[in-house]
Amino acid sequence: MEMAVLKDIVVIFALSTLVNYLFTRIRVPTIIGYLFTGIIAGPHLFAIIHSPHEIELMAEIGVVLLIFTIGLEFSLNHLLKIRKIVFLGGFLQVSLTVLVTMVIAHMYHIGWKGAFFIGFLTALSSTAVVLKVLQDRSELTSNYGRSVLGILIFQDIILVPLLLFTPKLGGSPGSGGDVFLLIAKATFIIILIFLGNRWLMPRLLRAIAMTKNQELFLMSILLVCLSVALLTSGLGLSLAFGAFLAGLMVSESEYSHNAFGHLVPFKDTFSSFFFVSIGILLDLQFVADNFLLVLLTVLLLIVIKAAIAGLTAFLLGHTFMGVVMVGAALSQVGEFSFILARQGLDYSIISSFHYQLFLAVAVITVSLTPLQMMVSKRVSGILHKLPLPRLLVDGMFPLPQIEIPRMSKHIVFIGKDSRALSLSVMAKTVDLPYVAIVFDPAAARKRQLKG
Repeated sequence: MEMAVLKDIVVIFALSTLVNYLFTRIRVPTIIGYLFTGIIAGPHLFAIIHSPHEIELMAEIGVVLLIFTIGLEFSLNHLLKIRKIVFLGGFLQVSLTVLVTMVIAHMYHIGWKGAFFIGFLTALSSTAVVLKVLQDRSELTSNYGRSVLGILIFQDIILVPLLLFTPKLGGSPGSGGDVFLLIAKATFIIILIFLGNRWLMPRLLRAIAMTKNQELFLMSILLVCLSVALLTSGLGLSLAFGAFLAGLMVSESEYSHNAFGHLVPFKDTFSSFFFVSIGILLDLQFVADNFLLVLLTVLLLIVIKAAIAGLTAFLLGHTFMGVVMVGAALSQVGEFSFILARQGLDYSIISSFHYQLFLAVAVITVSLTPLQMMVSKRVSGILHKLPLPRLLVDGMFPLPQIEIPRMSKHIVFIGKDSRALSLSVMAKTVDLPYVAIVFDPAAARKRQLKG
């Protein structure tokens, strides 16, 4: 490793430690601290970092490990349960965002081709930032968390066709069979992951765990994560999508929690480089020279994306609180949009000015996301006091109001895990009165319909 890279790593760690200490004291999410570190150390302010490409490489590893741990927490069974959210919710959110953004981008004196491209740039949200916040807040498997994850998965899937389509949009000739080849590759990967999830990984990890060698276990988990991510990348899919699938492959094993515990320190360390690398991109001089334009575009983008994501959540059956929280979580521009934007600039689909405007807006919206998600529940509580329509408050599929009779010598079950459900069946069998408190409207509705 060259001394310049080592110096950059020391600078990042030193600044991150200082900034995060200050931000923790004032109760601001640490992600913002990492973004702020990148802005300070980047070439547009103090230019302390001299090897940005090496930092970007470590940032890629951080994203892979972060998304892998998300897959570990979110099993294949969970994913199959939210398939309607992935395809219906994801399609609604992406298509509506593209259409609305196209019209507005055309008002910025951008041609229809460029406006269409910017629509797709805007439609993507930040998988890494949003899922990191959900993971930190233990809301990944909550009702609104599942909807957010489902839509983000659809966005990651749609990214690959967009990367193939961009050269054609720029006038470069391309093969019509590319899309079919890509579908074949994606199908092969999904079948491989399904087989690995069902038969290969449980047996392999059990054999490795029986050696009682922690180093061997950690190396095996890292090998699975990085090799599947590399395989998907080689087949034309994104590294992050491969890492998520690798996490799903390991998730059904009884050793998945052990794997998660081993990877957390690596994940937190490397993902910090990712957030720093985003901060490095922000050109403060461009923001200062075009302050009003940047500010207006940031506000416009947050309002549009939050409104469309909220509408999608409403159509999926969320209550008003879920609508607000989903809208706040998906109201930024995603990290994979940076790759797409760079390609758009290379093929002259967007101008250099609009590329810089996009970068500024993207970095600012990503920076604001943790704060928006933190206050979204409080904001929904305040708005809930307004005279809102009943349909908006209760959602499109409201739960039936059940009169709970007066009880004595009864049991209260809190939660929806298998033990609570088994105990409730036992209580019903022996005619023991019980009340079940479930924090998932879908699960509550299913139980209520069964009486």
